[in-house]
Amino acid sequence: MAEEVTGKAKGGKARAEKLTPQIRREIAIKAATERWNPEKKVLPKAEYRGFLKIADMKIPCFVLDDGRRVISGRGITAAIGMKGRGQGIARIAGHRIIEGIENNKLSVAIQNPIKFTGRSPKIDIPSDGFEATVLQELCEAILRARDNNLLKTEQEIRYGKYADILTRSFARVGIIALIDEATGYQADRPKDALQAYLSMIIRKELAAWAKKFPDEFYENIYKLKGWEWPGMQKNRFSVVAHYTRDLVYERIAPSLLEELESKSPKDDRGKRKNKFHQWLTEDVGDPMLAQHLHSLIMFQRLALANSYGWNRFVKMVDKVLTKKGSTLELPFPEPGLNY
Repeated sequence: MAEEVTGKAKGGKARAEKLTPQIRREIAIKAATERWNPEKKVLPKAEYRGFLKIADMKIPCFVLDDGRRVISGRGITAAIGMKGRGQGIARIAGHRIIEGIENNKLSVAIQNPIKFTGRSPKIDIPSDGFEATVLQELCEAILRARDNNLLKTEQEIRYGKYADILTRSFARVGIIALIDEATGYQADRPKDALQAYLSMIIRKELAAWAKKFPDEFYENIYKLKGWEWPGMQKNRFSVVAHYTRDLVYERIAPSLLEELESKSPKDDRGKRKNKFHQWLTEDVGDPMLAQHLHSLIMFQRLALANSYGWNRFVKMVDKVLTKKGSTLELPFPEPGLNY
């Protein structure tokens, strides 16, 4: 049974029951405002509200009455590809991506959000936001970290990809806006023209970076080799790239691997600027890759279900998905295939 309310609490409960929903709401808003703004400062107010559309994301953005353009912290983290919810923006402040920047105004800005009111026209509770330039500066910091080989994990590499796309996209939209202003077209262009242009660019860029290799493909390689699977967050063994070349690119089409290597040569550090699958055409190459990977994963599942090891799996693939231009192996029985 519920504990009986006594003393002052009893009087408070009786008072609350007499209040109308509107009054209770106003009291709650007042309490929240005092909690967020204990010094009772006059906070800037959002006079304009909207959403910055980046691919499939809708990031709340505001223009304050003092002229500052503000976006939410969650919007910033979503824009760079950070997954999850919560205090992601706070974690970035101490990340090695920006930790080594001299005179780090970016870290200070992240740790001191702008408190403003008017996030919603109906609820006037103070909110946290960041000047829009923080997103631009964060993207630049991530790209500097990438240039210095500081992006190590799968997540950090994704941040680098998103930062690169955003930086180039913002620059393109910026020059378009300047031309519109110089020519007077800004007064006649449709309201959402620049937003639509930005969305189109980013969608196109993200498509180029879209994951083409399912996680299961790599996980099954580890299982067939008898290695412990660390997940996609960890860097894969370098030999896995060799297996990918052998199982995928050498078997899709004749001379495909050589052509892809010529399009994306290694630099002085032995790195390639682009992934091979980025050169495949959308109408022919991508479907061929998807179909080939589907077949490989089916063979992987079959091998694992029968407790076959790596060598026998490769033998199975060699018989059905032969390397283009290679000589078929004669089907003589071999000892020790089940390993």
